[in-house]
Amino acid sequence: MTQPRPNSSLAALTLGAIGVVYGDIGTSPLYALKEVFAHGRVPLSEESILGVLSLAFWALTVIVSLKYVVLILRADNNGEGGLIAMLALASTAVADRPVLRNRLLLVGIFGTAIFFGDGVITPAISVLSAVEGLEVAAPGLHRYVVPVTLLVLAALFLVQRHGTAHVGRFFGPVMVLWFLVLALLGVQHIAENPDVLRALSPGHAIGFLVNHPGTSFIALGALVLCVTGAEALYADMGHFGKRPIRVAWFSLAMPALVLNYFGQGALLLQHPENVNNPFYEMAPQWALYPLIALATCATVIASQALITAAFSITKQAIQLGYLPRMQIQHTSVKEAGQVYVPVVNWGLFVCIVFAVVLFGSSSRLAGAYGIAVTVDMLITTTMTFFVIRYGWKLPWLVCVAATGFFFVVDAVFFAANIVKIFDGGWFPLMIGGVMFTLMMTWKQGRQLMRERLRDDAIELESFLEAVFLSPPLRVAGTAVFMVSEQGLAPNALLHNLKHNKVLHETNVFVHVKHHEVPWIGFDRRVEMKPLGHDCWQVTLHFGFKNDPDVPEALNLLRGRGVRLDEMETSYFLSRDIVIPTLGQDMVMWREKMFASMHHNASGAADFLSLPTNRVVELGSKIEI
Repeated sequence: MTQPRPNSSLAALTLGAIGVVYGDIGTSPLYALKEVFAHGRVPLSEESILGVLSLAFWALTVIVSLKYVVLILRADNNGEGGLIAMLALASTAVADRPVLRNRLLLVGIFGTAIFFGDGVITPAISVLSAVEGLEVAAPGLHRYVVPVTLLVLAALFLVQRHGTAHVGRFFGPVMVLWFLVLALLGVQHIAENPDVLRALSPGHAIGFLVNHPGTSFIALGALVLCVTGAEALYADMGHFGKRPIRVAWFSLAMPALVLNYFGQGALLLQHPENVNNPFYEMAPQWALYPLIALATCATVIASQALITAAFSITKQAIQLGYLPRMQIQHTSVKEAGQVYVPVVNWGLFVCIVFAVVLFGSSSRLAGAYGIAVTVDMLITTTMTFFVIRYGWKLPWLVCVAATGFFFVVDAVFFAANIVKIFDGGWFPLMIGGVMFTLMMTWKQGRQLMRERLRDDAIELESFLEAVFLSPPLRVAGTAVFMVSEQGLAPNALLHNLKHNKVLHETNVFVHVKHHEVPWIGFDRRVEMKPLGHDCWQVTLHFGFKNDPDVPEALNLLRGRGVRLDEMETSYFLSRDIVIPTLGQDMVMWREKMFASMHHNASGAADFLSLPTNRVVELGSKIEI
């Protein structure tokens, strides 16, 4: 089931796409070309400038227009996009190949973990690069750049708990104005030096690569900044649809970006001394402060899109079992996808503050930025091959031709950035490594818990048969037992019989199952099986973007023989305490990490939307 979008016009959806989808890539002109020519590693000759501009134009054309807009947007998971949606598609496509599926899951989860590194770098470099315009307007303001950046970021993260519904309506108009200003600044300088348009020919890019392989390799390491944010095209497909995203790109975003980059190139051809900040140097002196304010707004919007995506991906990873339950607040009564995750919000903020203070400038952060972007681009291309080969069943040669070229391009950009690991690239890799370790530890720890529970558990149906040979006292009402493994007697039932020596009139054993599809409709939400004696086994199915609401789902059982009176229903949960022990499964430090994550996970009652005044938790200890 595809989550239905509001019945909006193409124009409204396109405006929304401009505001949300293109914030990151739309602010790249602030720092992309500046980083290419920084430190004097790429000479400011006419050949180099035209070669770099040509590479930038064809990078936008090949990576964004052809790869993402034309190809990747076709790989939707029931209308949804993004790395987790692609991972679900790829793993489903190779479900009959368990070894390959497990490897793809590892690669996909690592890409998801690296995204959190991108979520730290993007706000830091974007807002820093905007505020650095103060140095152009008045060099004496240099010492205020970092404090002002931190102030803007603090304000941004403080308002997250209120949701983006109120400010989101301004995203589109502000970004339209931003793109128009980009185009206007570029056109002005292109008109003064129209020869720069020669760089539209791929001959200049090819010639630069062939004649100056070392220099062009360095340039490619910075030129990847031109395509940062391309993943957002795919990730936000479910919010806007393919057509509005494509219309927004080809009608406004791409033309404005190309015009601005070529305008900066024209400026550098005439005034190479402006290489320190060619973007702001394009503007007349009177327009600098308004441009700084507009650029700051645009970078805040770009940062907002990454922060919102981090909340969404965290929620999806929790649903798929790769992160522990966290407190998730819904910030809109209309849009289910608008959520706020406090732990992620303040975790990102702390990491971003650390990045801003540690690196201190957008130039130093640029080295950290490219590697996170290129890793995710490589992973997306790899996943696409398996989707179109095993999911769409296209011929092998067609699949290789469709993805092989893009893989080579992504690999070249990755290679150009891998050399910058010691120049800041270690930072997003460190964040990604920490997140990957946490995610895999949680996944493996949960699997070990299930195995231990299964080893010690009693088969439910045979247990109930034994119980009803000499039935206990039946009390009025309905007991809903939440079970982690369908078909096994839950510990909460065993403890209830042992200590309270009673059984409710109606007993429902509910297993919540999350699937690798975004949405599952109410028509496929519930499976039920009668066990006799007014006992029922129920499985509730949710997609990774559905909100698991157990009481709402159980309402679908009304009229099917199950008595469910809201005021007479109690929910029984098992609250397990994990005890790390020496063994062969995980090293001790990972077991202790898992035990801590399990202990600090938010309650299952909140996660499953259970009424708190009707929940009974019964504890037990599990050794792993």
